[in-house]
Amino acid sequence: MEQVELRFDHASRAAQTHTNLSAIRQSPYGLWVAGDETATFEHLTWTGDHYGDQRGYRLTDYVDLPAGPEDEADIEGLARADGFLWLTGSHGLKRKKVKSKDPDRAAERLATVVREENRFILVRLPLDPRTGTPLPGAIMAGPRELTGHLRDDPHLGPFLGLPGKDNGFDVEGIAVTTGRVYLGLRGPVLRGWAVVLELRPQEAGRGRLSLAEPYRKHFLDLGGLGVRDMCPDRGALLLLAGPTMDLDGPVRVVRWRLGARRERLVPADELETVLELPHGVGCDHPEGLALLDDGRLMVVYDSPSPARITPAGGVLADVFTI
Repeated sequence: MEQVELRFDHASRAAQTHTNLSAIRQSPYGLWVAGDETATFEHLTWTGDHYGDQRGYRLTDYVDLPAGPEDEADIEGLARADGFLWLTGSHGLKRKKVKSKDPDRAAERLATVVREENRFILVRLPLDPRTGTPLPGAIMAGPRELTGHLRDDPHLGPFLGLPGKDNGFDVEGIAVTTGRVYLGLRGPVLRGWAVVLELRPQEAGRGRLSLAEPYRKHFLDLGGLGVRDMCPDRGALLLLAGPTMDLDGPVRVVRWRLGARRERLVPADELETVLELPHGVGCDHPEGLALLDDGRLMVVYDSPSPARITPAGGVLADVFTI
């Protein structure tokens, strides 16, 4: 394993993007990255010894966010394919954290479930083929598009009203390949089986993205873990598998070789464990992965430990040979 520094500007460090990284993809010039506490995404350029020279982009400059530019979008996945950059929110509810030692206040917060509309988005941004920068013409599937299709789903519908960290519906990865969009779900995990949705979005006019055909569900035996991120690997997908609940636990990278275009259960013996990843206790949670052009795998961490924070205000990512 090697480590490489991702160096962010003052505004991103103030927004704590560098300590809340949730998604990463390689670009021809560096890395696309995003955190889950803002409504922005960033590009870092390789400088020779680190990724830096950051350029920040606001989602609201390209699409009309349902709750406006100030609310976070909880970006949990990035994908790059066919001249487009894709971004997905979690599409999930959240339960308030316990912050008070007063039992009544703590219990009240723990009973409060919040829906933030900016979390329920799927965005496709065109990229300039010469510079790789975003262009006008983005299209977005809004808050009711995906979850509206799933409302009556026998597997997923009952979990739409549960917060993500309570095994509720929670998108945490996206991969785009062969004209299909795959969304990896952190939850729900159904009796140990994780879920990956396969979609075929289409342009619907007026800046809108819609689903072109019925979605497909794939159930993967990840040993009780959910999908925390995913990326293409030729005719396969690499899945970052980790706990669905808010806890420390095993995290591994698993290769799923795509097969027939049908809904199916994928048993454990059809999944190859590529890496067992390190994780901390209350820190260093693997959240994003990207397959680099040289075949190595880069992993970024949410809540990085102090050892990952560099003197320049950057953060260290891990790079593995697989």
